[in-house]
Amino acid sequence: MTLPMKNRIYVIAEAGVNHNGSLDMGLELVDIAAEAGADAVKFQTFKTENEISRKAPKAGYQVETTGDQESQFEMVKKLELSEAAHRTLIEQSRKKGIQFLSTPFDLDSLHLLARTFDLPVLKIPSGEITNPLLLLAAARTQKPVILSTGMSTLAEIETALGVLAFGYLAEGKSPGLSAFKDAFCSAAGQRALKSKVTLLHCTTEYPAPFDEVNLRVMATMEAAFGLPVGYSDHTPGIAVPIAAAALGAVMVEKHFTLDRTLPGPDHRASLEPDELRAMVAGIRQVEQALGGRAKIPVPAEEKNAPIARKSLIAAVAISKGESFTERNLTAKRPGTGISPMRYWELLGTTAQQDYQEDEVIG
Repeated sequence: MTLPMKNRIYVIAEAGVNHNGSLDMGLELVDIAAEAGADAVKFQTFKTENEISRKAPKAGYQVETTGDQESQFEMVKKLELSEAAHRTLIEQSRKKGIQFLSTPFDLDSLHLLARTFDLPVLKIPSGEITNPLLLLAAARTQKPVILSTGMSTLAEIETALGVLAFGYLAEGKSPGLSAFKDAFCSAAGQRALKSKVTLLHCTTEYPAPFDEVNLRVMATMEAAFGLPVGYSDHTPGIAVPIAAAALGAVMVEKHFTLDRTLPGPDHRASLEPDELRAMVAGIRQVEQALGGRAKIPVPAEEKNAPIARKSLIAAVAISKGESFTERNLTAKRPGTGISPMRYWELLGTTAQQDYQEDEVIG
């Protein structure tokens, strides 16, 4: 695993840009994530000039949530967090006992998180999976990486993993597609990936339609790459992330907000505080329920077996020396006597004592 999992599903409460550029809102989001029982609270770190062209259009969902009066650049610029704000949020997370994480969208931001703040892991968003410059820089920090895979094919994921493997190996070779493939296919590259990378299945739409989530892809990705796989959710509500946990996700990420009616691009597809608490509680219940693979009676069942199961019972009064027959032998509760599985074994044998009707055969 890329993070200490403590034998449980790692839950990331995605604050993202739902602070609306306000440090006070950001601090409140940290508090809510901690109170909900999440393992980490995650923000987004970027310099708009490095991330977005001034001519880049908004996504459809961004137009729906924020209108078309401003450009994507103008919208995102208002959501930047300063280095000082990061420090304050990191300190608040430490005080609240929750891990601070952030997603870098450009090289300067990546170095801020990895070098200046020395975060334990880097989260690469789906939109950067075809950005080898960012992937390579992330791997060269030698830090673990959580890689979201929204909008991707298996081939694109493999190429991205090749970039990461190449960066982790740090062999001084020139980067390029051939070198990335060689790194991915090498035993050393595979060892590096298995020790440092977690994949997140994701559907990149806000909110994501239920019928386009395809949670079974998690199993496909695990089989294809042999890496731990989690899930980053953008669907309404909490059913799908809990289902992902039940299907074996090692990590679940979900956006949350103070209020879904706030202005901004991501609030509408986010959970409110009570929903976040319910999601975390549901995931914790699922991880307990998953248990082991052996089908054996568990301690909670043992006391119920004598009550719920049946024994061989005298269907009518039976005298000592009388033969057991289909007429005088039946199966009823409780299960404290001879198992009904021995019914045919007893037929034709003689009773060693008198039995009243409905008495357990012993």
